[in-house]
Amino acid sequence: MTTQATVETKLDHATLFRFATAGSVDDGKSTLVGRLLHDSKSVLADQLDAVARTSAERGFGGEQADGTQKLDLALLTDGLRAEREQGITIDVAYRYFATANRSFILADTPGHVQYTKNTVTGASTADAVVVLIDARKGVLEQTRRHLAVARLLRVPHIVVAVNKIDLVDFSEDVFRDVEAQLQQAARELKLDDLAVIPVSALDGDNVVDRSPRTPWYNGPSLLETLEVLPALADLETDIEAFRFPVQSVIRPQGAVAPGLDAGQYRDYRGYAGQVASGSIRVGDAVSVLPSGRETTVTGIDLAGDELEEAFAPQSVVIRLAADIDIARGDLLAEAGTHNQSSQDLYAALCWLSPKPLREGAKVLIKHGSKTVQGLVRQVINKLDLAAFADQPASGLELNDIGTVHIRLAAPLPVDNYVNFRRTGAFLVIDHSDGNTLAAGLVESDHLELAAREDERYDI
Repeated sequence: MTTQATVETKLDHATLFRFATAGSVDDGKSTLVGRLLHDSKSVLADQLDAVARTSAERGFGGEQADGTQKLDLALLTDGLRAEREQGITIDVAYRYFATANRSFILADTPGHVQYTKNTVTGASTADAVVVLIDARKGVLEQTRRHLAVARLLRVPHIVVAVNKIDLVDFSEDVFRDVEAQLQQAARELKLDDLAVIPVSALDGDNVVDRSPRTPWYNGPSLLETLEVLPALADLETDIEAFRFPVQSVIRPQGAVAPGLDAGQYRDYRGYAGQVASGSIRVGDAVSVLPSGRETTVTGIDLAGDELEEAFAPQSVVIRLAADIDIARGDLLAEAGTHNQSSQDLYAALCWLSPKPLREGAKVLIKHGSKTVQGLVRQVINKLDLAAFADQPASGLELNDIGTVHIRLAAPLPVDNYVNFRRTGAFLVIDHSDGNTLAAGLVESDHLELAAREDERYDI
């Protein structure tokens, strides 16, 4: 658990920090985000005027203590007409703001069960997830689902805001009861970084500033917590292995190659993409996957300049010593750090489609810039949200989380998602209409099984 002491002793980095909100419907996520923007002085004057006019027209909330009209701060994020009409969040709303200590990108995600896929989208690149709970309702099934998704996606930090604490008269007993429920869920999910904060998004208690109305809570406010949590980039170490998915092959004809003067030409072949993890230097040995061949880096180019080193998340062009057949979708990896590619994929799926998954289904697997056909050989299990335990299953329904075995038409250079978020993730796509069916994460527990797989199936 994250305590006040551990939060306050963490170093404050000025790096960009990404976080997403999650929670059940009507828990106040959009209002909380609006409160963060408003109280951190990140709202433009014309935006604030528009919100004030709309709030007054609707007679929202009456007057504040200073005599001014209360603002419906959810209007700062719920931008779609349907969202405003229904009073719910439908799509992910991204907002940008900064404090004196850090810059933020936040994703306000929907609470409705049918929009869980949007929550997965928002949390997939987040450094932290802020899960909201209505203090009057406690931990609900949707809360448990969002905690499970955050755990599955390996989001580094989870912060739970127990909202609407004002509606229970700022009761410490109510807060401690909800906190105990969360601690139990954290133990079951093996979450080791969980902060719990009592807040009132409507009035601003413990959102940006600490509230005198919760004297029994001695921890930091929500924004204070977000300002000091290390971003994923801070957690990555220099020894993280290099990964570089190839986006395209660069072979200009009659163009000046990097490092040469005008009028000087040479045969140039480079491989363009974004460094997904780690770093690479000229002279380093790399493996080309799925072929497994090794070679060395002879050059790194960026916008016409030659570099000695590139690191995540730079987008560069890499030149290699050996003339190897490399195409879009292949992977360059630090030599000796990648298992052989396999045609058997064992992975956890967040099923995002109303169309159920059944064994024997034919699907498309999109990994990086490469797409291959796949056959669902087995649904191994699915997660029981009530007990946070795996149970046998023969299929997956909308919003289920389960483990499957997929046989691929061609090997893919996948990694264990625990170690490599970018190259350990993939999408499951409907081969008939192109719709996204699921987000997939390569499971570490099944890597050895995949390596020993010797059966062959027709796809």
